[in-house]
Amino acid sequence: MFADAQATDYNPHFCDNRSGACMKSVPFILDRRLYDLLQEEGRTQFTTRELRDAYAKHLKGTDFRLGDVRRYVYEQIRRLLRAGWLVPDEERRKRGQVYHLQPIPPHLQLELIDNGFENCFKQPDKEKLTASKPKQAATPPPSSLDAQTYLEGLFKEIKLDLLSSMGETERYKQLLDEMPHLRDQVGYEYQGAKDRSSRLLGHLRAVENTLKAVASER
Repeated sequence: MFADAQATDYNPHFCDNRSGACMKSVPFILDRRLYDLLQEEGRTQFTTRELRDAYAKHLKGTDFRLGDVRRYVYEQIRRLLRAGWLVPDEERRKRGQVYHLQPIPPHLQLELIDNGFENCFKQPDKEKLTASKPKQAATPPPSSLDAQTYLEGLFKEIKLDLLSSMGETERYKQLLDEMPHLRDQVGYEYQGAKDRSSRLLGHLRAVENTLKAVASER
């Protein structure tokens, strides 16, 4: 369905030959398994559940929870919607929403990664198991400088995510105020954006407080 992604020299701008207009290329990281599923013949439309089940089949031999697969696939669908690679069906549903696959937007600079799901869900489990085992040898704690550098980077990353989520929430609210008849169709998306903003704000406060504690030790 799509040409296989290949490593190319990064072009910061894409020019539309028809209009002559140029737009900035946007890097887009995508799970290789998911990309392969999108290329399968006949997969022009699907629901979250259908894509989840298809993705789960490729995880045989690994430990996973189906609920985690659904959350992961749903988040990827949201990213594809924002990028314009997917569009929702005209008939909006609270459950079983149908999505239609579109040609890959030409401005996306596609980068495929392996083990996207495992990196999101399995690594924390491994860290918990490691933490529960008796320590064989004492590991020297990171220096305050290293911890502060890490926390400052994490703070900036979460802040950017929070601003993006808050912007999405604000726009949904404006749209629903202007077109209240769409509340049944996109109300759950609006609530999801609000919930995401609240969680990110909590993460930001936790990192900020930890950063203050580290700074006070120096």
